[in-house]
Amino acid sequence: MTDDVLTERRIDQPRVEHPQMAAAKGRVEPAPRRVRGVVAGTVVFDTRRALYVWESPYYPQYYVPLADVDRSLLIDEDRTMALSLGSARRHGVRVGTQVRGAAARVFGSDADGGLADHVRFEWSALDSWWEEDEEIFVHPRNPYVRVDAVRSRTRVRVERDGEVLADSDAPVLVFETGLPTRYYVDRADVRWERMVSSSSETACPYKGRTTDFWSVRTSMGAYDDLAWSYQFPLPAVAGIAGLVAFFDEKVDLFLDDVLQARPVTHFS
Repeated sequence: MTDDVLTERRIDQPRVEHPQMAAAKGRVEPAPRRVRGVVAGTVVFDTRRALYVWESPYYPQYYVPLADVDRSLLIDEDRTMALSLGSARRHGVRVGTQVRGAAARVFGSDADGGLADHVRFEWSALDSWWEEDEEIFVHPRNPYVRVDAVRSRTRVRVERDGEVLADSDAPVLVFETGLPTRYYVDRADVRWERMVSSSSETACPYKGRTTDFWSVRTSMGAYDDLAWSYQFPLPAVAGIAGLVAFFDEKVDLFLDDVLQARPVTHFS
């Protein structure tokens, strides 16, 4: 669950990856897939020549050749920015009555790493991003990150304040580079009398959008947004569809009746 502090909609936080799995900051690589960006139903760019650019060590952004952008939708905001990768001219995007200011940076001839005449769009400025024909979320998926959903017969028991929240002997374990293992359990194994539906939601580039979030109420206290579910996860983790997971950082997790140490992450 690579998500920020809970709000009505949370945005992904940088993950801490194993150093051998993370590309170096400033690295540039070709992205071997078709990438599109859409605003108000109109395709702003459509390219098979995008570049991955690691602006931080954790995950890349897409840089798109200017030739593959519908330039009629760009609004020159008459501002040149001096950036670490070179100078860039700031642009907005206009589609009909929709105007998205400061939506794009168009890099000039002095850009490093072959980035001249490439455009870096702000992720939130576009309504949707697509790799081939699959919508993607939050940021491009790091090609050096792996996510696996694996069925297990490990018994998983989740407690808070000594009260059982879930107890399952058929979980699906999600192994994601740089994050603690997450344990997804069948809804029939959840103690729903302690769960309260929440309006929060998240988006994850590797799993998709959550459709359900729950807070927890025990006899000793109330705890916001401790559990979540994906009804329609991305294909790579299709096995977690409809299952429920908890923040291990905030509950007591028992594996085969052995209490586990709570992982320390930015969710702690």
